[in-house]
Amino acid sequence: MSDKRKARTVAETPTHSPVGGGPGSGSRPASEQDAPVIVSNVPGSFARGVLANRHPALIEQVRDAFPYGPRQHEALDALLDANNNGVIEPLAPSESDQELWWGWGRELFGRSWFDAPFLWAESYFYRRLLGAVGYFGAGPWQGVDPFAPFKRAELRGTAVDEELRALDALAGVPADERATALLHASVRGNRADLGFRVTEGDTAAGAAADDLVADDSPLLWQLLPAGAGATVAVVADNAGRELIPDLILIDHLLLHRHAERIVLHVKPYPYYVSDAMTADVVDCLRRLAEAPGEAGRIGSRLWDAMATGRLEVRAHPFFCAPLPYEEMPGDLRAEFAAATVTILKGDLNYRRLVGDRAWNATTPFADRTAYFPGAAAALRTLKSDVTVGLEQETLDALERSGTAWRTSGTHALIQVRG
Repeated sequence: MSDKRKARTVAETPTHSPVGGGPGSGSRPASEQDAPVIVSNVPGSFARGVLANRHPALIEQVRDAFPYGPRQHEALDALLDANNNGVIEPLAPSESDQELWWGWGRELFGRSWFDAPFLWAESYFYRRLLGAVGYFGAGPWQGVDPFAPFKRAELRGTAVDEELRALDALAGVPADERATALLHASVRGNRADLGFRVTEGDTAAGAAADDLVADDSPLLWQLLPAGAGATVAVVADNAGRELIPDLILIDHLLLHRHAERIVLHVKPYPYYVSDAMTADVVDCLRRLAEAPGEAGRIGSRLWDAMATGRLEVRAHPFFCAPLPYEEMPGDLRAEFAAATVTILKGDLNYRRLVGDRAWNATTPFADRTAYFPGAAAALRTLKSDVTVGLEQETLDALERSGTAWRTSGTHALIQVRG
């Protein structure tokens, strides 16, 4: 490709590619100068642990999940060695997205993975992992989700059975109490992150994430009064045990007319182990529809909502780009601008929403999301260092606790900018 092409890194000026750049993605506030981009070369940091521990463990899990042939095994070995000891190499010129990734990371190629911005390095790792197993290439493994066995095993688990049975007890409670319970279940569902459990283990990931460090839920319900004809955008995060409570919340919004129409945004291809794609939405809808009691009724209503267009699934390529939402393309910006509110689920969406930087945790959420085209609500279990919008008193108490509250998955937040 031509050297005249304007390249960028995550911390530099935006590209004008089909999935990045666009109106409103220009200069950033000076306050970002005081919040450095998070990288993975700090000993003992969460970001370093992801690259040094989680990524190698994931490569081994993917290797064992399918009867891959020698080519895939060799490519996975090469990725493991590059992640641990080598440097970042560009995609081959034959790859269809080679030019995009070259533009996003030209100045990072040839450097250690640990020296790249954390958000970019994670994203590129998953792109290389998909390439290693033949997901994009012509051949028998094309389009085969390497994470599907993990997602399906979780979806078939007894924990999901218990959670679906619990819906029967909620069926008869007043609508406002049910709404609160379902909203909190959607937030807590973010702990069901397969990538998080690769190295952190079930104990940390399974801890109840009901300790809200911020709760703007009253503002969310003010934005979505019953009968107002709202259109809601929901940007999904994980599949399986997280996506099911998200779908149940969506059903409640439609059933009680907090929304007349909901657009559910998912990933166009496998990403970050457990991230939801259209196929995962279908799997979850079937799991609901086949369940007895209230869960089955919810599944049937959602299935009908898909058929009538009240619930629509979309998969924009930007959701697999290593870019913050400040650099979303114009077509996606227009979609979010047309929504009454956009609900963004999970840790990765949060990092992209506020910027993957070492912010002071009291930095106002409204300031960090002022660029967003419309009202935005973040529902998230804390599993990475990035946090904004906390009250000083809350932050002081968390710091005094002596726990890894930012990364342990034991705290959560609901933050809304109207």
